[in-house]
Amino acid sequence: MKINRLALRLCMCALVLLRALSLYADGKDSLSRKMIHMAGIDVKPAYVFPTHEFFAGNNATFSPIRKNLSVHLKYGFKFAPDTYFGRMYPHAVQGIGVGYNTFFHSSELGNPWSVYAFQTSRIASLTPRLSLDYEWNFGASFGWKKYDAESNPYNRVVGSKMNAYIHLSFLLNWQLDAQTNLRAGIGATHFSNGNTAYPNAGVNTLGASIGLTRYFGGTSRATLADGSSGIVRRPPFKPYVSYDLIVYGATRKKGVFPEGGNPVLVPGSFGILGLNFTPMYNFSRYFRAGASVDAQYDESANISSYIANSVGQPDAETIKFYRPPFREQFAVGLSVRAEVVMPIFSINLGIGRNVICKGVDTDSFYQVLALKTDITKNLFLHVGYQLHDFKDPNNLMLGLGFRFNAKGRE
Repeated sequence: MKINRLALRLCMCALVLLRALSLYADGKDSLSRKMIHMAGIDVKPAYVFPTHEFFAGNNATFSPIRKNLSVHLKYGFKFAPDTYFGRMYPHAVQGIGVGYNTFFHSSELGNPWSVYAFQTSRIASLTPRLSLDYEWNFGASFGWKKYDAESNPYNRVVGSKMNAYIHLSFLLNWQLDAQTNLRAGIGATHFSNGNTAYPNAGVNTLGASIGLTRYFGGTSRATLADGSSGIVRRPPFKPYVSYDLIVYGATRKKGVFPEGGNPVLVPGSFGILGLNFTPMYNFSRYFRAGASVDAQYDESANISSYIANSVGQPDAETIKFYRPPFREQFAVGLSVRAEVVMPIFSINLGIGRNVICKGVDTDSFYQVLALKTDITKNLFLHVGYQLHDFKDPNNLMLGLGFRFNAKGRE
C-alpha cells in the first residue's frame, strides 16, 4: 500500500503535537496539576475564492463553486489561575479539533475532514463580558477527491487526497455565564499540499463563524472565561535576546516549461534541506522579533535550464536533466521575523530576500509562516510553509529547532 509522504510527515508532526499537549495537560507546570477543560462547537459558512477557472465554472457541472460550510468539534484546556501559565496567560486555550467540510460539489472535490491543533486567546477586553479574541488552526485535511486525467479531469486544483489545513479567525467572545461563551466573527482558511503533489493551486475561503464553548473542571471562580478569578500577580519581565537554530527538510514536485514546448510535470520528488539561525529580541512574554539568516538547498531549483533532451519535445516519460551546479540550487537569504509567543505554541512570520543566489528560481523574495511547538525548554518542533511573491507555494519546512538562552519561568 502506497503511503502519501505528506500524510506520513504531518501525522508524525501531529503525534509530537499531541505528546507536547499531553505533557502540559498532565500537569508538568511546577505550581499545580489543575486544568480547566473546554468543549466547543463551531459552524462556519464561507465564500470560496475563484482563484482557479475550476471554481469559476470550468468543471463537470459548468456551475460556479462559491460556497463552503464546515462544522467543528473541539476539546481544549487552559491552565488554572494558580499555575505559572495560568497567571502569565490567563486567556489562552489550546487543544485538538476535528471539522467536516462541504463545498456542495462532492463529485469533484469530496467532503474533506480536518484534524488540527488550535489555540485561542484574547486580543482586547471591550466590556466586562465582551472581548475581541483570535484563534488559529493548523493541521491536515483528509478525503479530498484529487485530480485524475480520466475520472476527475476538470479538478486541476487539488492534487492529493490529503492537504494541509490552516485557519485564522477574529472573534467577538461574549460570556453568557461563568462557564459558557458565545463566539462569532470572521475567518480565512487555506488548503494545500505544499507542492508535494501536483496540481496544487490551493483552496481558499473567507467566511463567518459562530459557536459555543463550555468550560469544565476547577472551581467556579477558576473557570470564569474572563480570567478574573482573583488578582493576577505577574513577576516583572526583563527583555532579553534568544537564538533559534532550526534544521528542516521536505520534498516537492516540480513542473518545467521547455522552450517552445508544453509544460512538463517532472516525475518523482525533489529533496529540500534548510537551516535558519534567528536571533530574537524578546520584548515581552507575548512577542519577540528579530532577523534570520536562511540557507536552503533545493534539488529542483533551476533544472529548467538544464534539460538534456536535444531532439523533439520531451514529456514526463522522456524528459531528462543535467545536474545543475550546486551554486544554482543553494541560496542564502536574510529575513525579518516576528513571533507571537503563547503556552506550548509560537507563531512565526517572516519576509525575506535571497542575497546569495544564482538563477531565476532562487533569485527571489520569500515569505514564511511557521508553527513552533515546545517539547522542552530549549527544544521545539518546527512546521513551516514557504511562499514566494506572497502567493505561490515553495515548499514545506518540517524540522526541529533548538533555542539558545531560553529563559525559564522567571
